[in-house]
Amino acid sequence: MESRRTRLSVLSGQMVPEEASSLPEPSLAPNATAIKFDVSSYPPLDAQAVVLPEKLNAPGPWTVRRHPKYAEKLLDGFEGEDSHVRTCYDILENSIRKYGDNGYLGTRSVDAQGAPGPYKWLSYRQTGEARTQIGSGLLHLGVAPGSNVGLFSANCADWVLVDAALFAYRCVSVPLYDTLGPDVVEYIGNHAELAAVACSAAMLPTLLDALPRCPTIKVVAVFALPPGWRAPAVPEGAAARIYTLDRVRALGIRHPCPHAPPSPTDTALINYTSGTTGNPKGVVLTHANLVASVGGTFAASGGTLVESGAMERHICYLPLAHIFERVTYMMVTYLGGGLGFYRGDVLQLLDDIQELRPTYFPSVPRLWNRIYDKIMAQVESGSALKRKLFWTAFEYKRRHMAAGDQSGGPWAGFWDRLVFSKIRAALGGQVVCMTSGASALSPDVFEFMRVAFGCYVIEGYGMTESTSGVCNSIPGDPVIGHVGGPNAATEIKLADNTRETIDEEGWLHTGDIGMWLPGQRLKIIDRKKNIFKLSQGEYVAPEKIENVYQRSALVAQNFVHGDSLRSMLVGIVVPDPETLVPWARERGIVGDLPTLCRSAEVRAGVLKSMREEGRVAKLKGFEQVADVRLTPELFSVEAGTMTPTFKLKRPQLRDAYRAEIDEMYANLKE
Repeated sequence: MESRRTRLSVLSGQMVPEEASSLPEPSLAPNATAIKFDVSSYPPLDAQAVVLPEKLNAPGPWTVRRHPKYAEKLLDGFEGEDSHVRTCYDILENSIRKYGDNGYLGTRSVDAQGAPGPYKWLSYRQTGEARTQIGSGLLHLGVAPGSNVGLFSANCADWVLVDAALFAYRCVSVPLYDTLGPDVVEYIGNHAELAAVACSAAMLPTLLDALPRCPTIKVVAVFALPPGWRAPAVPEGAAARIYTLDRVRALGIRHPCPHAPPSPTDTALINYTSGTTGNPKGVVLTHANLVASVGGTFAASGGTLVESGAMERHICYLPLAHIFERVTYMMVTYLGGGLGFYRGDVLQLLDDIQELRPTYFPSVPRLWNRIYDKIMAQVESGSALKRKLFWTAFEYKRRHMAAGDQSGGPWAGFWDRLVFSKIRAALGGQVVCMTSGASALSPDVFEFMRVAFGCYVIEGYGMTESTSGVCNSIPGDPVIGHVGGPNAATEIKLADNTRETIDEEGWLHTGDIGMWLPGQRLKIIDRKKNIFKLSQGEYVAPEKIENVYQRSALVAQNFVHGDSLRSMLVGIVVPDPETLVPWARERGIVGDLPTLCRSAEVRAGVLKSMREEGRVAKLKGFEQVADVRLTPELFSVEAGTMTPTFKLKRPQLRDAYRAEIDEMYANLKE
């Protein structure tokens, strides 16, 4: 404990947000790009992190790295005129003052026949008024400042209004994924001792199932009501009363309460992780944690998020219950941008995107891989002339970008108009910046996205316990396959081993394996718990292999399995029906997807396609799967085989397909 106190005492004198570091400003010559994203205030590409100055080191065997501009003093918030912004409440208040009439919360209108129309917007000022009314109504119903309040809904404007109301009255936001079942809702309700829950009408039946076993919940506020909705009866044994959110708001108008703003050290939210094993774990995050994350990421960007207009419109579809989207929404709020909500149906997401025309588009590797697969399938199904044209354009821009010219070369505009304009239009045509988080993105997919979409692609790294962002790659960095250096509020060290989440010196051990590349770029290898050793002693990182196999046109999803008692890998594959069925028909194999999944000939063809992708990616022999089994059942959150951010739940997949795995190993000659 003494070493921990020493370490923290050193840090305590460095967390000073209001004065700039004495180190010289880093410089990077800006590139002329089609989208005017100035990167001159980012760190030099060859020095994206620096080792902590020796005078600041507390005794201990660590090599600590920080952002070059903030090596002497870590940032814990915002700088300059916004240094007074210290809480989540302050972020919205600051933006109401600065951007009061800007559109903030955008919801797609729907006519009487159910046809979608344009987005309609609540301004920042209107949002501020509504959040005060909702918060006052909750207080009138007995929800006291300091209470924990659940948010159980898909992304929507009401979710953000309630969240803002909780911050205005020093309550704690406890988001729940809208994919959770009654057992997990019950667990969180009791573990967090929720006083109230705001939920959508769609989630109310699940909540009602758990309510009799959650005695602390006294108030349920329901929103997103379908036409003709009527409040159901409260289940026997439940202590709660059910109100519509409109009723809560009306009570707040009649019984207004002054704000009770939080302090930076107050708890802002309890974020239950979408973990792959066991009950979800609640991560307690303060207002200071969240402000440091947003401020540190903003400072590391050198203001380009404002100048480029990247945050002008954001498509809000990744779960707000996940820390990645939570911090993104707060960054957009701080910069006065608009949050455009999708309609809650992923099948309609593309239509919502094309209507909103976002400038910023975050996603996760599983979705980026699907976009990549679909585009590549269209390219390969085109004529020989179209394929030649596409790859000529692609190679031209790729070579220039790899050489450091992020405009894509003098003829990039020509190729964009001729070849890539339709691809860019698929996401609305105005995307300035894309980000990828939650897990590692294949370098090939990363490179493809920035060439084909004509915008900057940033890969980030973080976790719930670190309040999302730890690192972000620099826009336009020609080197790919890494997550850049630390942001302005973070310091990093790579330890030889990990025994616990928080060690005696105060370090958060992430459970990820990483390495420093030239230029002080951090590369994430895989989760420590995912990496395993084969019987011959070779270590395997399955996520890297799965990302390679995902490039096969025949593969929709795949799970690579191995263990220390085996010398070979095997795989479970969900084929892509849009490509597998025509592929099989060309070979005289007819049937629906379940029938094709049982065909040994089809299985052999899928395996051959995957292994060819592995060969192209230069996978080692022991990294290639020796056999696969096909299933028509998608891995999904609903099936319990994926997290809400589309990470594979490996133990659950292993158990679900244990019979197929055992059969493959029994047939293989090891």
